[in-house]
Amino acid sequence: MTDQPSKSPIILAPAGDMHSFLAAIAAGADAIYCGLKIFSARMEAGNFSIEELARLTKLAHSKGIKVYVAFNSIIKESETDKVLRILDKLTRYADIDALIIQDIAMAGLAGQAGFKGKLHLSTLGNCTHPAGLEAAQKLGFSRVVLPREYSLDDIRTMAAAAPGTMDIEVFIHGALCYSVSGRCYWSSWFGGKSALRGRCVQPCRRLYEQNGKKARYFSCMDLSADVLVKVLKEIPNISTWKIEGRKKSPHYVYYTVMAYKLLRDAPEQKKQALSFLDYALGRQGSHYNLLSHRVSNPLDHSSDTGSGLFLGRIKNPESPYFISREALVPGDLLRIGYEEDTFHQIQKVTRAIPKKGKYFLAAKKGRLINKGTAVFMIDRKGRELEAQLSSLGAELDEISKVTIRPSNQSVSHNKTADKIKSFGQTGGHRKRKGADIYEMDVFRRNPSNLKTHKDTGLWISANSYGIKAPARAWLWLDPVLFPEEEKICQNYIKTALKKGAKNFVLNSPWQITLFDTPQRLNLWAGPFCNITNCLAVEMLKNQGFSGAIVSPELDSQTLLSLPGSSCLPLGAVCRANWPMAISRIAAPDLNIGKGFTSPMGEVAWTSKFNATYHTFPNWYLDLSSKTGELKKAGFVMLVNLFENIPKGIRMKPRPGTWNWDLKLL
Repeated sequence: MTDQPSKSPIILAPAGDMHSFLAAIAAGADAIYCGLKIFSARMEAGNFSIEELARLTKLAHSKGIKVYVAFNSIIKESETDKVLRILDKLTRYADIDALIIQDIAMAGLAGQAGFKGKLHLSTLGNCTHPAGLEAAQKLGFSRVVLPREYSLDDIRTMAAAAPGTMDIEVFIHGALCYSVSGRCYWSSWFGGKSALRGRCVQPCRRLYEQNGKKARYFSCMDLSADVLVKVLKEIPNISTWKIEGRKKSPHYVYYTVMAYKLLRDAPEQKKQALSFLDYALGRQGSHYNLLSHRVSNPLDHSSDTGSGLFLGRIKNPESPYFISREALVPGDLLRIGYEEDTFHQIQKVTRAIPKKGKYFLAAKKGRLINKGTAVFMIDRKGRELEAQLSSLGAELDEISKVTIRPSNQSVSHNKTADKIKSFGQTGGHRKRKGADIYEMDVFRRNPSNLKTHKDTGLWISANSYGIKAPARAWLWLDPVLFPEEEKICQNYIKTALKKGAKNFVLNSPWQITLFDTPQRLNLWAGPFCNITNCLAVEMLKNQGFSGAIVSPELDSQTLLSLPGSSCLPLGAVCRANWPMAISRIAAPDLNIGKGFTSPMGEVAWTSKFNATYHTFPNWYLDLSSKTGELKKAGFVMLVNLFENIPKGIRMKPRPGTWNWDLKLL
């Protein structure tokens, strides 16, 4: 088996548990992706032990189906040895075909574990512009998973730029996040559960209030490329069509795979394929940005955006029932309400009713369901699928269990320099007089008096890349750079270099390809690179970076441990208007620059910067009281990020220490 792109793209199916894995096989998927019990971007799914995965991989391979493991979580410094041991066992026992990873440290760890399969860069890795593909290939990635925000034109541009044998994977169906992948901190801000660690509690799906109106301003419809895959099929280097849904049911997996197989192989059966998608129990679908001339905003909806197939609304709270839009059969699984509702519950259908029939729910003491509450079908046990799952289960039982023995591997670091003790000791750094530790203030526009700041940073995208930056300023690149912005950004950088600029902060590792001679410059990885361990810093050094500002999402124990083991000087975000989310869309009825309120009373607002919308809470990330500890730990740069706060927004005095006193989950 190979991963070489074929004329027809392969269909990659999700699997969050054994039954969904078998459903993907039953439907005839070409490849299946799944996660382990830990270090997966979908920790709410059942996921797999290595023992289970070893047997399932053998079964899949016997059918000619590849298996990829999504190991796409950021890794804390204390976890690198644990990750290496898991990779070692995965390599020895499971025979998987590829790893899907977010944290660049994983590329080095996979090599140390002797992994011989392919490395795929997750969409969480945020390689969003064409030149970045070259940097990804140099780090060992043979495939890049593109963002869901792309148009067909964006996809063509990226596919045409894919170097050498690299191929491209695109999402064709499934849930849409409000934020660009890898650029969401909402769940972490509001509760310490990180989306980058697979712990997202989906705060964007909840009701928010603005100007007296409550709405799900940030809850998206699903993506459904459906008939547009005909166009995708013609784009060279698109090797893989990916279906999202590792938390979805076997029924969903089976029917979405069946639908896209028909759309790929028998487009004349389009009507049958679309009926399969309607039957798959997903949310209402949207083409999103695929058609750049006819954009479909997935936030512009009147439908309910809860997970599952919408069936109807509760009519009588005292004896709750609903009129079902679909026929129901025993075994169907219903979800009543949303997770934030106190009466939210799951019920199994116990009797058959016809379409438009009245179905009474089982009453639960003390949990009165509100009138008008939405009811969704989230799973269905169809006879045909159940028979196939039973047959495949019997085949799986025939495969011998594997005994997994412990691994004793530990990480070896390939440092090319001793621990950095002062700013200015490695190539490209500016020598400073006096103290080595210093502050940088970062703005959207030139502050009125530069002389009041020792070091100033400016977002170069301000004024549509028209900001005039002094040569001594640090120039900050955006956390997301879409294909149409790459040339504009590159031209700005060339002009800045001619005027003497030498200091840049890049907010994606892949942005280093925008510089012809990085070794002659002072290029730092910014805080949006989500750096959480020193092995990732080593990878950055090998790329040509001079330093790194680590992720402000970290807990204090991890944050303070990094400078002592780092091969590059490190910086930390000390005070900031830090965004909860960065998105390419906004709800049409959300007032930009106006405050909105969460169900728990938190206030936030959304601002637009060029092609993206940034959502900020009305309190600062503030580690000012921790500067002594940060300096003592060895941080040489303390960064303050300032935003223009809209009129009417009052910043609230809160501790703002984020996950400092928590354990990052």
